Amino acid sequence: MGECPRAAITGCGMYFPERVLSNADLEKMVETSDEWITTRTGIRERRLAAPGQAASDLAVPASRQALAEAGIAPTDLGAIILATMTPDMLFPSSACFLQGALGATPCAAFDLLAACSGYVYALSMAQALIVSGQARHVLVVASEVLTKFTDYEDRTSCILFGDGAGATVVSAAAPGAPGEVLYTTLGADGANSGSMTLPGGGSRYPAGPESLEQRLHYIKLRGREVFQLAVRKIVEVVNDCVAACGITMADVSLLVPHQMNLRIIQASSERLGIPMDRVFVNIDRYGNTGAATVPIALHEAHTNGRLKRGDLVVLVTFGAGLSWSGAVLRW
Repeated sequence: MGECPRAAITGCGMYFPERVLSNADLEKMVETSDEWITTRTGIRERRLAAPGQAASDLAVPASRQALAEAGIAPTDLGAIILATMTPDMLFPSSACFLQGALGATPCAAFDLLAACSGYVYALSMAQALIVSGQARHVLVVASEVLTKFTDYEDRTSCILFGDGAGATVVSAAAPGAPGEVLYTTLGADGANSGSMTLPGGGSRYPAGPESLEQRLHYIKLRGREVFQLAVRKIVEVVNDCVAACGITMADVSLLVPHQMNLRIIQASSERLGIPMDRVFVNIDRYGNTGAATVPIALHEAHTNGRLKRGDLVVLVTFGAGLSWSGAVLRW
């Protein structure tokens, strides 16, 4: 029997809606200032989906870009995995809407909900499908319309979120191929599930007058608690990734972290001993786009020349659940 195939990223893409919401715009909406926002978060502006745009709508152009770079047709796909916590609707899956828009029938299509950790969770699932021989090409997408669930009366949380989509094609490849996925790790701690929530709209607090009155259909965030947990877990995950691959932090060409808060990224960088010039940051332009932050950042690093053939890249995420994930790629 031949060697099992490896999984490799063969194409990337991203998409943002046109409307920009700047800190100056937020100053007119809530009691805040550009200085206050940038000092505490590093965010200067974010993108907002149009009233009729849903998660699958943002995912379509990002996916087409990734498919084009990979040089495959939608009908070549064995599966579509869409990581999102802001789906078009509870069912059917947004992945099915995406599949229909792309013309990728009849491949498998499903959503994956792991909050901001969702992209690497989905990447790990794609790797498993490929290594097991169930698919040769998997479209892994993360798409969020978080601003539609943002409470613009809450000055501490409304400054954080933006909308966008990132996509990658993950394909069967020989060992050592460009973009090879070397390692993934996933985890969660449900005991701290109350730190970041969107309570309304599910079976516990279904839509109704009471849930609307209590504003349960908006994101709830305990920022100080999340900050401390995020830094500790990001450091643990990156150290795990490095140790599992038998490399050192000096071997890591680029760290691509979830873009939650610049201060979290900086604190994690300091504790890991990796300088910020080897950490990719774009939160200033897009804010926190949930599960989409990592594939968007990976696409930008790829297209902006931050990555070259053979570079070792570490992806790390942290989000509601509480959940976390990490991956190592050889570009």
